[in-house]
Amino acid sequence: MSYMALYRKKRPKSFEDVVGQEHIVTTLKNQIKANRIAHAYLFCGTRGTGKTSTAKIFAKAVNCEDSLDGQPCGHCGLCESIDEGRSMNIIEIDAASNNGVDNVREIREEVKYTPTEGKYKVYIIDEVHMLSTGAFNALLKTLEEPPSHVIFILATTDPQKIPATILSRCQRFDFRRITVDSIAGRLKEYMNEENIEVEDKAISYIARLAEGSMRDALSILDQCIAFNYGKSITFEKVLDVLGAVDTDVFFEFTSILNNKESLKAMELIDKIVMQGRDISQFVMDLISHLRNLLIVSSTRESEKILDLTQEHINQLKVQSKNVASTNILRWIRIFSELSSELKYTDQKRIMLEVAVIKICQPQMDDSKDALLERIKLLEDKLDKGVTITTTTEKTTTNSTVNTIQKSSPKVKPKKPKAVPKDIKKGVNLWNDIKSNFDQVVKALLNDTKAGYLEDDFYYIIFKDSFIIETIQKHKEDIKAKIEEAIKKEVNVKFISAAEYQKKYKEIYGDSPEESEETDHIEDVIKYFEKLGVSYEIK
Repeated sequence: MSYMALYRKKRPKSFEDVVGQEHIVTTLKNQIKANRIAHAYLFCGTRGTGKTSTAKIFAKAVNCEDSLDGQPCGHCGLCESIDEGRSMNIIEIDAASNNGVDNVREIREEVKYTPTEGKYKVYIIDEVHMLSTGAFNALLKTLEEPPSHVIFILATTDPQKIPATILSRCQRFDFRRITVDSIAGRLKEYMNEENIEVEDKAISYIARLAEGSMRDALSILDQCIAFNYGKSITFEKVLDVLGAVDTDVFFEFTSILNNKESLKAMELIDKIVMQGRDISQFVMDLISHLRNLLIVSSTRESEKILDLTQEHINQLKVQSKNVASTNILRWIRIFSELSSELKYTDQKRIMLEVAVIKICQPQMDDSKDALLERIKLLEDKLDKGVTITTTTEKTTTNSTVNTIQKSSPKVKPKKPKAVPKDIKKGVNLWNDIKSNFDQVVKALLNDTKAGYLEDDFYYIIFKDSFIIETIQKHKEDIKAKIEEAIKKEVNVKFISAAEYQKKYKEIYGDSPEESEETDHIEDVIKYFEKLGVSYEIK
């Protein structure tokens, strides 16, 4: 006999074999025991959670000659014929390839005939959401009032595509994703039955990788058994088969990204590639790690959400204290976009390296997220205080070095109050005034204008309002420079371009002439980054 895949060989034969769907199994058994069997069922859920298997078991149970406690006996002629695929009582239809009106009309003609043996004819329509609109309409009347000897079981992974008229005529059962512990426990049982030695860590990793699908877990395990035929299966061998990496690598990689160490990131990527690991799989696993990290950092009882060992969760909690949630969100967006792009490129390593450089060096990225991070870095520096290092002027006399120290400022006489004429004069001199500041203030004033609105204020207009809060600490120095230029005392007010335009329109009934608006945030940041001056953070 030819080899049978594990997921086919280990397909559940009774309700007791169905994993992780106790809420559905109990309901169906009670319906059979109480003879309250519905005429139409809808089984919903992700792939590999047991929808079709449960439908076949239910079909056996309702036809079984020796049913006990709602369970099929598995030994009578009807049960054996169903298990072997010989029964005429179970009709399986793939709606993906039989989705036309004519296919449904054939069903309508067939349901009239009673079963040759047993009580019920059971129609299992798989992926029913693939039926056309016409086919759904043709099925509607039959589904509403089928003959007493017919049961319909509709299975789908996409219930939202099914018309409401069909949904309202079915009893709906939602199949849950199977937990990691349940999958791992069942895999161990199967491996004991097959006399194959598998390391517990390998079983747990396969169970996590299956994402709640028992069929996926069995397919992965089948692949690992074939690769290590006649040998015990270890965690490292599973990684080799799947092209995956150990979870410790994701903690290391996340730490590197957080510290913006692009060289170490490149070295780690090179190591992963040289080990023959699959980059697409690495990116998907990294996204999962970042998702887990985000949940740990933003929820109090992450153990209830994450299907991980306590040791793994503790490691996540330690790392989450050092990584900002905003950074994690940005990284998830970048790597999610990368994961989609990797499906259509042969240059996977280059694409990964570019994504990593975007994260480690945000000044090389023009996206909104990168600009926000650069602004945050700039604000942090300004909050801590930026000291400009200047060279102290020295003079040498008779081989003696004398340091010229700054004398204490003299008390200046009070200047007369500026009148509108003086303020207008100062407005015209603004470009010359702002060029006399130090590098930090000059950068912040780079894209500003001066204005006057028939009051006693000298307005400094900022196109980017976020800078106003940052520059407030330099207001007195700016005021002093303006007064020095016009030789009068003046009231200075910082204002955004939008607010200035509003005030201007209230006074003059029109908007001031504007030059073409552009996004100046990046210009300000680039100005800082390109400053040829050394500074230290205090």
